[in-house]
Amino acid sequence: MSNLLHFTMGALLEDTARRFPENDALVYPDRGLRLSYREFDALCDRVAKGLMAIGVKKGEHLAIWATNVPEWVVLQFATAKIGAVLVTVNTSYKSAELEYILNQSDSSTLFLVQGFKDTNYVETVNTVVPELATAPFGQLACAKLPFLKNVIFLGGGAPAGMLAFNELERLGEKIADAELAAVKAGLDEHEVINMQYTSGTTGFPKGVMLTHHNLVNNGFNIGECMKFTERDRLCIPVPFFHCFGCVLAVLACVTHGTTMVPVETFNPEAVLKAIEAEKCTGVHGVPTMFIAELEHPAFRKYDLSTLRTGIMAGSPCPIEVMKRVIRDMHCSEITIAYGQTESSPVITQTRTDDPIELRVATVGRALPNVEVKIVDIETGVTLPPGKQGELCTRGYHVMKGYYKMPEETAKAIDKDGWLHSGDIGMMDEDGYYAVTGRLKDMIIRGGENIYPKEVEDFIHHMDGVADVQVVGVPSVKYGELPAAFVILRPGVKLTAEDILDHCRGKIAFYKIPKYVHFLDEYPMTASGKIMKVKLRELSAKLWPEA
Repeated sequence: MSNLLHFTMGALLEDTARRFPENDALVYPDRGLRLSYREFDALCDRVAKGLMAIGVKKGEHLAIWATNVPEWVVLQFATAKIGAVLVTVNTSYKSAELEYILNQSDSSTLFLVQGFKDTNYVETVNTVVPELATAPFGQLACAKLPFLKNVIFLGGGAPAGMLAFNELERLGEKIADAELAAVKAGLDEHEVINMQYTSGTTGFPKGVMLTHHNLVNNGFNIGECMKFTERDRLCIPVPFFHCFGCVLAVLACVTHGTTMVPVETFNPEAVLKAIEAEKCTGVHGVPTMFIAELEHPAFRKYDLSTLRTGIMAGSPCPIEVMKRVIRDMHCSEITIAYGQTESSPVITQTRTDDPIELRVATVGRALPNVEVKIVDIETGVTLPPGKQGELCTRGYHVMKGYYKMPEETAKAIDKDGWLHSGDIGMMDEDGYYAVTGRLKDMIIRGGENIYPKEVEDFIHHMDGVADVQVVGVPSVKYGELPAAFVILRPGVKLTAEDILDHCRGKIAFYKIPKYVHFLDEYPMTASGKIMKVKLRELSAKLWPEA
């Protein structure tokens, strides 16, 4: 067992800057921005002092609503250095969701960019907080959001009522270094430092409270699984507001002196460009991102020969995609990680030398210092290898709980400290775990359990299929029937009958989709997870008489 690290997140960055001062920490090739670890740490200190200057105290909640801009990474460490809690807001949220998060999290400060895709964040905030435009900065009094006092704009020229982010550094000049040092000295690694709202694909989003200790150690072990060193350079196209960005990417890098090369918003060609320009050795993504990169018309034009590793996560990886990532993107040591926000987030991960079969059929082994067990869904009894049940985990990585939701926390973490994932999985004799579905994703057709992933994997092997998702459709006769939503490769023409023919005689009749529907894209959360709940809603509309 490796020993756990005992740093606050700010002290971690300071230690890395001491060990690798001249190493590139943060690089945005398209912005011409390049900061060494020494420069990056100093910038985080200046911003931390700026936050102190506007009155931010330890334990206060600060929300950030932004794409992968440089200020995001700076704030991740600047807030940690003074013990303020960074609350991450999903970039796809609209006004009602923003209001819910600001209200539920008791955030005193909101950082935001101009907007993302079809949402103008500045207009949205003014709709939610009509008092903002006329309030002097720092004196906001919003009837609906009594905690909210400051709105800070990440960009030049702040709109009415907001402070420009670069003003923070100037304001921080009046805070003495000794004052910042005193605040740092009063921090504890087991205090909450980050709050992420679970995607909310079911019910209201819950604020997951994560500590320095949770995040620093999870980031370190993730980096270890990829064999990261100070010579690695990671391209980061996954969003920072999600654990994939701020832990699997940022903290896996900072714990190892690795260079971060973020892409502000996902665009397959921007990823290919960044990898070539910065000679990246690693790249992260969900399977749909890797598919978009591989299928891009200009893919062959880019030199990706420096790539070695990275992480594919978020949804199960089809074997054909994995083979192409290894062969065509040179990621011979790509890994698969599995977890959830409540576990900081990674529970299991494959290692760089695991054979391809294990990287596709399993989600790897438990990280060091992490316990995992599979329990019977009815009785809670621990099951032996080869038996399916609910995956549970315990260790340093389990969240403090859901913010202001003690009943929900008690449902998720039992009295012995085991986090119940809600995922169905099994373990093999060698300690590798396979996740076969969500408890609520499982389709029960006339008493037969159907695990969607099994059917998806089978259809995915068919020539011309780019991706497939299987969900249950309510049925009067059977309870549920499986339906397949298929995305075809460009230029391919297949019918529903072709898909069914591929299945007939090869998988049990009850697993064969009763319905097939072709889509151009899936409904996604902003973090790149496919929203099966939306596909289920669509299936109920398409086939109401099932």
